[in-house]
Amino acid sequence: MTTAPEVDTDPAEVGFDAGRLARLDRRLARWVDDGQLPGYLVTVARHGHLVHVGSAGYRDVEAGLPVERDTRWRIYSMTKPVTSVAAMMLYEEGAFELSDPIAKWLPEFAETRVYVAGSALRPVTQPQVEPIRVRHLLTHTSGLTYGFHHAHPVDAMYRAAGHEWGTPAGADSAEVCRQWAAIPLVFQPGSEWNYGVSTDVLGRLVEVVSGLPLDEFFEQRIFRPLGMTDTSFGLREGDDVESLARLYAAVPGQPGGAPTRFTPYDAMGAAAHAKPAFLSGGGGLVSTAGDYLRFAELLRRGGSYDGGRLLSTRTIGYMTRNHLPGNQDLETFGRPLFAETPLRGVGFGLGFSTVIDPVRYGVLSSLGDYSWGGAASTAFYVDPVEDVTVGFYTQLLPSSTLPIRNHLRQLVKQALVD
Repeated sequence: MTTAPEVDTDPAEVGFDAGRLARLDRRLARWVDDGQLPGYLVTVARHGHLVHVGSAGYRDVEAGLPVERDTRWRIYSMTKPVTSVAAMMLYEEGAFELSDPIAKWLPEFAETRVYVAGSALRPVTQPQVEPIRVRHLLTHTSGLTYGFHHAHPVDAMYRAAGHEWGTPAGADSAEVCRQWAAIPLVFQPGSEWNYGVSTDVLGRLVEVVSGLPLDEFFEQRIFRPLGMTDTSFGLREGDDVESLARLYAAVPGQPGGAPTRFTPYDAMGAAAHAKPAFLSGGGGLVSTAGDYLRFAELLRRGGSYDGGRLLSTRTIGYMTRNHLPGNQDLETFGRPLFAETPLRGVGFGLGFSTVIDPVRYGVLSSLGDYSWGGAASTAFYVDPVEDVTVGFYTQLLPSSTLPIRNHLRQLVKQALVD
């Protein structure tokens, strides 16, 4: 597969009805035509063969620049699976155990307090009963949070320290982790699930354990072997700024049924125009559909690629199982998530959400399909039952604006007829 994804197989040869598959683009294009989505690109592959690439709209509406197959996208939290793979590569080498306390390498987290009561200005805290362990970072059960949640006093403490949709200017990974370690945890490690900066801390752990900055580890150990030539922390010197899609924010419709529209969000979008000081393992990468397809195919193939292997099939299988206690779903064990995807029937593994009950999930899907998405409405999933990978790319904040991820599953699944 090339960097710019090109269809290589007739859909019928791998069990897809092309006419039914076209429904996917009609649904997505309707959001573009209605002014709710600036543009998009979607890829569908089965058995390692790319059978569909669809796109519509613009990567920059105001400049009239269309979405192209090599358009670069801020993938935000789709960075998390990459960081999780990096950590598990080190795990396979015996660098640590999943049960190891992270304070072994990041001592600033040894004394982090846990919120019990009070306000953001006067919190009541207690010591950790259970230390933050490596597995807590991989499963978002560490007690760390995000400032943009606006759901808890600790979220407000993150914002007050300069951590909402970004981090303090000039602070690198080591400094950012020291700042987070000085703020209380939302809960005792391992006791709940909460989406937060866990994977960013995991990225710092990868740096300390490997002795390499995160971008160099990614480049040497993941991107170069997979041929992911257009994935990086921000644009690199010599990259065409116009190849990066413009970032947009949703503007809610007015009362009376007017649909949500969008407006440029350049204040945040410009952050991806150059390599940042903080290499965010939780959300810092820009990539292309072709590059991320290579990564998704690595997962589908159980850790192997055309030139070798990054992870064992057993490790991928372990990562994509539900690791929440008692096989609970996110609705039962987790705190509310900003994304539109229902939390019922969905568990969480080591870096991915995973469907544990398709009926309870309420979306046409397979048992064990695993996925994640980004804040700007990008998404991917791997369906190991159907042997399918799907990627979706746009630049619209927040990801809860439109039910894109549910439509991806139902419209791809209904096109399978074998």
